Amino acid sequence: MRGKILLVDDEKDLLEWLSVVLEKEGYSVRCAVSGVDALKIFKAEPFDMIITDIRMAPMSGIELLRQAKNHNPEIIVLMITAYASVETAIKALRYGAYDYLIKPFKLDDIKLVIKKAFSQKRIFTDDVSVQKKLKERYRFANIIGKSATMRKIFDLIDKVAKTNTTVLINGESGTGKELIAKAVHFNSLKANKPFVSIDCGALPEDLLESELFGHVKGSFTGAISTKQGLFEVASGGTLFLDEIGETSQAMQAKLLRALQEREIRPVGATRTIKVDVRIIAATNRNLEEEVRRENFRKDLFYRISVISLFLPRLSVRKEDIELLVNHFLRKYQMPGRPVKTVSEECMGLFLEYNWPGNVRELENAIESAVTLSEHDKITADDLPERINRMAQAGESESVDAESLKGKVEQFEKELIEKTMKEVGGNKNLVAKILKMTRRNLDYKIKRYGL
Repeated sequence: MRGKILLVDDEKDLLEWLSVVLEKEGYSVRCAVSGVDALKIFKAEPFDMIITDIRMAPMSGIELLRQAKNHNPEIIVLMITAYASVETAIKALRYGAYDYLIKPFKLDDIKLVIKKAFSQKRIFTDDVSVQKKLKERYRFANIIGKSATMRKIFDLIDKVAKTNTTVLINGESGTGKELIAKAVHFNSLKANKPFVSIDCGALPEDLLESELFGHVKGSFTGAISTKQGLFEVASGGTLFLDEIGETSQAMQAKLLRALQEREIRPVGATRTIKVDVRIIAATNRNLEEEVRRENFRKDLFYRISVISLFLPRLSVRKEDIELLVNHFLRKYQMPGRPVKTVSEECMGLFLEYNWPGNVRELENAIESAVTLSEHDKITADDLPERINRMAQAGESESVDAESLKGKVEQFEKELIEKTMKEVGGNKNLVAKILKMTRRNLDYKIKRYGL
């Protein structure tokens, strides 16, 4: 079980749909159709998260949030509403809500927010079996990739994990920066200590300060209890600062002080607290360029980039795609049914597509295809339309782009044909010479009618 969630909404259809979705994801779910009912259930049973609508009667979601936090300050609360306003959002976050989503929301969005919320909680337990499972899940062998680029990354993080050095992970969204951060942590001497993460770009500056450094009761409107900051929660372990490039200059100064002095001051406090925490930061920005533009502090950049890792986008390491596809097919296998496979045409489309959303987009495409396909073999018809369209037509639909694509394909066809003749039809050798996978070569041969 991944966690216990209490769903609260006066729309019964939404409750039923969302409970089915989340139970399929491995969560234990209970439902309530009002804030009053939800509060009774919450006080009688332990929960890890509450997902609640804001507009309800007689008790609003905001009031449920306030009372739930009074009862258990550690509970994660996610707000959903069809009537979004800045004022309501700020009020919810002030009272301690983790985040809020606007109806109608995408299924992928709520699944991602829930996953991030649970990963941000303190991942620490005295249960030895749980620790073993975490270490196994995040060992380097479970990070998918056989390309030369990924092998170099594995070598580097293997060395980094054995130290207490601060690490900066660069890469586009969806390339797996948090996965690498967890791999470093769970293969280090701090593996039995907390791993805590936060998305620095997801919160306003004052709320981010409260999340990182904590606050004392009464320090601002809505501070109904004293709250530990994530620096303190992660003490002894690892704090993952995702999207650190989104922070303001003022926040950067506070982070620099915390890293240099190894101490923090909660909002409204008069004393400092010593912390011992390893920092792993991540960004999809070019921080060196941001330093030159004076958007990011030079001293903080040097402090967090003692070791830098760069995760390439999926489109430049296509050797890894087939491995990733098979991994996600196993991950989303339907209970009691054999693992699905993909057709040659389908794999060819995966290799042709540019994957602007990187590994995350590939994973979502596989999950969708496994869910929708009625057969044991996934075909191109089971894939999102954008993959079929963009893989075959390219990013641009202009006549010039189509003409260029045709010339490139003709050159590719002739090159494969010429190489095949030179090596006597040895496909393995052709693939090696042309630096492509054997699967990709077979697809090209079939596509070009060679």
